[in-house]
Amino acid sequence: MTRDVKEIFGSGPAAPPAPPAPPAPPAPAALAAKVRTLAPSMTRSMQRVAEAVADDPAGCAALTVTGLAELTGTSEATVVRTARLLGYPGYRDLRLALAGLAAQQQSGRAPAITTDIAVDDPIADVVAKLAYDEQQTLADTAAGLDTVQLAAAVTALVGARRTDVYGVGASGLVAQDLTQKLLRIGLLAHAHSDPHLAVTNAVQLRPGDVAIAITHSGSTGDVIEPLRVAFERGATTVAVTGRPDGPVTQYADHVLTTSTARESELRPAAMSSRTGQLLVVDCLFVGVAQRTYEAAAPALAASYEALAHRHRVPRKSP
Repeated sequence: MTRDVKEIFGSGPAAPPAPPAPPAPPAPAALAAKVRTLAPSMTRSMQRVAEAVADDPAGCAALTVTGLAELTGTSEATVVRTARLLGYPGYRDLRLALAGLAAQQQSGRAPAITTDIAVDDPIADVVAKLAYDEQQTLADTAAGLDTVQLAAAVTALVGARRTDVYGVGASGLVAQDLTQKLLRIGLLAHAHSDPHLAVTNAVQLRPGDVAIAITHSGSTGDVIEPLRVAFERGATTVAVTGRPDGPVTQYADHVLTTSTARESELRPAAMSSRTGQLLVVDCLFVGVAQRTYEAAAPALAASYEALAHRHRVPRKSP
């Protein structure tokens, strides 16, 4: 059976490719997370607009662009620029999202609880505030996580010859967590918290390898330097950061954004930012395990069996 003539010779000049569709604006539920993530990189006037719409979506949804500019002491142009930075084509689209967010809050309002912990707070209040803050961090990170970038990072990890992960301080603990997970499913991975050792190892990377930098601030030099070296050596690079416009991203092929944690005197940002980072690490690991299940499942079982005797309670001799 022969192929159709059109299939062999074509049917004339090819039509020009359709222009790519503009990115969809964030859903109402993701708006507050977007504000928290991008606010640190905004100008002060844009921050006032962003904070106003996040704090009172219902009130701002009722305002014209002129009204919101007057409320925040800014200009109409600043309001429009803020809307676009948040992912909306214009202010009208932002107002629609604010109305949707307000409706969601009215149907299931979050508990009125502040995450600022005072030195004289009862321990029960501390538990409630921390639990709420952790839930908010996870929800914000999930809402703002780019799943296209996540899938691309998973694909790179699945095919990697080796993976190096860089992180210092609290981010270093997250780097260790990811490498331990990858090792348990049979992948070659190393965590580096020593900047000299990180750069020394990054020099050995090549195309087909993966380097992951974990830095909440996006500007940690000890993490950026080895990622830059890995990038220049041709490795696929990934940044897990709370600052999508931070210096680390200029050397990252894929950027995975975590929630911007709110600091307090008793709870530095490094502590709560780790929650979002661990969620991203778990997403990476599960994605890789899914793609390599036939090899990953036996590897996990073997590592479990190898360690099982260490978890058994020794019997007392009679």
